[in-house]
Amino acid sequence: MREAIQNNKYVELAYRVIDKKSGEILIAVEFPIGYVHGANDILMPSVTKDLEGKAAGDVVEVSFNGDQIYGARDESLVFTDRIENVPEEYRKVGTTIMAENDKGKARSFIVTRIDDKTLTLDGNHPLCGREIVFKLEILNVRDATEEEIEAGGPVGVEPDINRSLLMPI
Repeated sequence: MREAIQNNKYVELAYRVIDKKSGEILIAVEFPIGYVHGANDILMPSVTKDLEGKAAGDVVEVSFNGDQIYGARDESLVFTDRIENVPEEYRKVGTTIMAENDKGKARSFIVTRIDDKTLTLDGNHPLCGREIVFKLEILNVRDATEEEIEAGGPVGVEPDINRSLLMPI
């Protein structure tokens, strides 16, 4: 009998974050992640709820709006500057630039657009304003050790980065 996910079970899974509209994979884990179900809040409550009762080999898809987690998109965090004002090493779409405001608070900005004269930076989280599908493949479910329950996840274990993930990219 397959072990079902419930509180105090150690769960190992792989996941993908997919843009619901385009089908584009936005995030894919490089190796499986592990956590103790019910012992921490590593996952959104709606994801945790949908995983309950599932077992190794099951695939769960949870849809949500990125604004639910990262807040509403703030257009004041998007700005365009002349390209000559930006150092050469940052002139590539997808590059992250760390900047501080006048109060010393750091925020990352992503280069989202470049043309011959300008460069656009966006300080919003990349998932803001998107409908997302969180696709999780359950790889393993077992009883968690007392140490894992206390820590909320794996203890002293390095991920097996050579392990093949079953879910196609």
